[in-house]
Amino acid sequence: MSLVWEQVVVDAADPAALGRWWARALGWTVVNDDAEEFEIRPAPDRLPGLLFIRVPEDKAVKNRLHLDFRPADQRAEVDRLLGLGARHADVGQGEQTWVVLADPEGNEFCVLRSHTA
Repeated sequence: MSLVWEQVVVDAADPAALGRWWARALGWTVVNDDAEEFEIRPAPDRLPGLLFIRVPEDKAVKNRLHLDFRPADQRAEVDRLLGLGARHADVGQGEQTWVVLADPEGNEFCVLRSHTA
């Protein structure tokens, strides 16, 4: 296959601030520290990355695409992300085994339960 997944693009009011938040949350490396297009990756030479780009409009509705993460310890990871500035989000999920959080600009993501739980 000739297609390589390069990155996920995230619209942001403040790309650098949101990109730095995600870099801390994921433990990733900043590869482009630009105020308009801020990029992070798992390592400088690893793909895919997250590219945060400035847009003029605010987020208005639930994301049509979101990221899911599976930690070793769901409760500890949720607590850590909340400590970094994430918040709980209600997208109509009801009682589930995963936890829906939102980043500082309101982008939803899920923290799944561990495989051992």
